[in-house]
Amino acid sequence: MAELKNLKGIDEKDRKMLEDAEKLLGPEPATMGFIKNLVWGRIRQELVFPYPQPPADEKARCDAILSRLDPYLTNEHPASIIDQEQEIPDWVIKKLFELGVLGMTIPAEFGGGGLGITSYNRVLERIGQTCGSTAVLVSAHQSIGCKALMLFGTEDQKKRWLPRLANDWVSAFCLSEPNVGCDAGGQETRCELSEDGQYYILNGEKKWSTSAAISSLLTVMCKQKISDPATGKVSERVTALVCTPDMPGIEIFEKNRTKCGIRGTWQARLRFTNVKVPRDHLLHKEGKGLNVALSCLNYGRCTLSAGMLGGARTAYEQATKWAQTRYQFGRPLADFELIREKIARMSAWMYAMESMLYMTTGMLDRHDEDIPVETAVCKVFCSEMGMRCVDDAVQIMAGEGYMTENDVERIFRDSRINSIVEGANEVMRAYIFGYGGKQLAEKLLGVQEAVGWDTEAGPVPNAMRAVKRLFKPGVAKAAVGIGGEVFLGMRRKAPDFNGAITSVLQPHATRLGKLIQQHSHAFVIASKHYGEKIVSRQAVQGRLADSIIFIHAYACTLSRLDQQIRNAESGDKFESERAAANYFMDMAEQQVHDSLYRVFNHKDESMETAAAAALKYMDTQPNSKYYIHESSPNAKGTGRKPRTQGLKQFPGEKNPSNNG
Repeated sequence: MAELKNLKGIDEKDRKMLEDAEKLLGPEPATMGFIKNLVWGRIRQELVFPYPQPPADEKARCDAILSRLDPYLTNEHPASIIDQEQEIPDWVIKKLFELGVLGMTIPAEFGGGGLGITSYNRVLERIGQTCGSTAVLVSAHQSIGCKALMLFGTEDQKKRWLPRLANDWVSAFCLSEPNVGCDAGGQETRCELSEDGQYYILNGEKKWSTSAAISSLLTVMCKQKISDPATGKVSERVTALVCTPDMPGIEIFEKNRTKCGIRGTWQARLRFTNVKVPRDHLLHKEGKGLNVALSCLNYGRCTLSAGMLGGARTAYEQATKWAQTRYQFGRPLADFELIREKIARMSAWMYAMESMLYMTTGMLDRHDEDIPVETAVCKVFCSEMGMRCVDDAVQIMAGEGYMTENDVERIFRDSRINSIVEGANEVMRAYIFGYGGKQLAEKLLGVQEAVGWDTEAGPVPNAMRAVKRLFKPGVAKAAVGIGGEVFLGMRRKAPDFNGAITSVLQPHATRLGKLIQQHSHAFVIASKHYGEKIVSRQAVQGRLADSIIFIHAYACTLSRLDQQIRNAESGDKFESERAAANYFMDMAEQQVHDSLYRVFNHKDESMETAAAAALKYMDTQPNSKYYIHESSPNAKGTGRKPRTQGLKQFPGEKNPSNNG
């Protein structure tokens, strides 16, 4: 990004946030992905057309797993018992290993199924249709637990641990801490090399570690002091270590807590006290732990979306059947337009969620270079549209939808977590805006600095500077394009798809091109309008991020429908999907227009006034009336104690052995 010291009008907190974000983002890939090009007003159509498909032989192997899994989930899986008793029984985990589900992505040479990401997510979607808790267990084991080892482990490490992880060991990924959530780089757990160089001495605490209490292998993120060999400068960076729970000094002091949804999953709290971790348990390289964590999150965000898609599908189908068979005022609910609107909306969201999910997994399977923004968009879109779908389903079923004996109620509770975990959606929107538009923002700031108007200088110095710098190598070329938009209000031509789309869908392609043009222009004008202060205008960032999200969803939907038409699909199911796709693209277009309108036409001033007044009032209220975060830097220990009477407790143990 442009030199932070040159940015004007931002406070030190925002400057520090930018510096931390730069460290997290790392170097840019040489080739920008679909969404980053979208922000520039360009289309890399080869990244989304044709719609990605897994190889036929892999699809057949995945179908075989699903054919074994479906009868088990339909007839045997104790989803309600898992929810009510807040535990996934050992026999269920053993069954999932036997079915090949818990080892399906591990390479065959290490005893796994060797399936790709699309196949894996198809299985997660099916599990999500039946049990959200089980979907999370399977996802945490393979998307972040095993995946870290598969991506970054040495051959010796893979030979040592992957065969057990494919057949009888559950794994966990220990990233979050009492004071660390979305701020993945803020680890307070630390390690240092022992004097003899044989061990890392690990100290700290972890929170929200899914399945850690039943896991036999833990991937632990921790800070380490790293010396730069070139300069000798010492800095703290994140390192990833592989631990086993029986190592002396590891304490699982809380196995789980009673929670709203995904109640069968266990999120442990762990304490590490002078744990001696052998040096050959280092994963990847010292100081490269964030690389490990952020790479794994790309996979976890997809499997979260797959589980959400599965739950939403069950809710959508159940609610639609209910609307056809539940009568009020002598007519089925499906006769009423407000109910029909919900049914149409759910069907549209379902089609778009599925389209985006398997577009994203296709990108992962073919190892696209630049996909973090795409996985973040997938996570935000599926978690929010999925939750809206489930909410509509509960509304259609009314009182019965609220009853625990009906699956929709459990799906409703299980779904709420998805906009929180794997990066809270508020943080993801800032990420989508910031990382998705990073390169364009750099170019804009460069042009602005070269030929723009400095409000802190007078008219003569501005004019002299602009004329002088306009003819610098590279500046003139940039100024003709981006500068024309910034200073003259010119718009670049809307991109087209050069025959990539079947003719019957060409009107949709034209609309998509115009949306991309409008978004890119709005991004440029917003950068001029708000200047450097845009880095702290998160409400504005969120609206631009929403525009990106729905344009990308439009593109994924169009690509999938294009493939179905080219494949000559027909019948009632296809006609239902075609109508759902068309309706979604209409809704997405409207959403993009609304989001871009509100970039400049909003009520943020009165919002800020209301927020400030509410915060000022709450400052007058005693902390003792409210729950306060356990690690609060300004109020720790001053709040109300949580009431745990009547809630199931999950006490921990020191040095547990889960090594089978």
